[in-house]
Amino acid sequence: MDMPVSVKAVAVFCGSRLGNNPLYKQVAQKAGQVLAQKNIRLVYGGGAQGLMGVVADATLQAGGQVTGVIPHFLHKREVMHEGVAELIVVDSMHVRKQIMFSRADAFWILPGGFGTFDEMMEILTWKQLQQHAKPIIIVNTAGWADQVIAMLDAAVTQGFATASARGKIEIVSDIETALKHSETEPKTQPVSIEQF
Repeated sequence: MDMPVSVKAVAVFCGSRLGNNPLYKQVAQKAGQVLAQKNIRLVYGGGAQGLMGVVADATLQAGGQVTGVIPHFLHKREVMHEGVAELIVVDSMHVRKQIMFSRADAFWILPGGFGTFDEMMEILTWKQLQQHAKPIIIVNTAGWADQVIAMLDAAVTQGFATASARGKIEIVSDIETALKHSETEPKTQPVSIEQF
């Protein structure tokens, strides 16, 4: 049986838009509230709009701690969140992901679009390459990620990925389950990463 480990920070990848289903906003709010209640720092993309803004606002309103990481060229497009005490402005998307990775103990993928998919696939690839053993969890609210999950499964069926690689990302239906899975110790120890 796995022993619980201390989760001090969770990186949340999600949309800079709200999406069409009100449940997407609700799950982002719930994520922020739960993280704050459990005294777990939110690490996110630094924006004030869309689901990114919702999760940050919910965390702050519940008294939680937030670290935002945003490239300077997205300052206006994603509207940098001025209410976040620790806001790190970087030069590139790659540096953004490096910092979010280094600050987080687990990764939650909430509803989002191309940017969310990019973040999810990079962090999954790093895990497949044994660069870390941190939990990666898709919160499949209202089936938003069904097609993404089907794509991951198809990669195995088509011979481009192994079932063990596919098993490195978990699918859950709610934030409470995501939290529970984040608190489970990885079965393998992470490799020390100095530079990607």
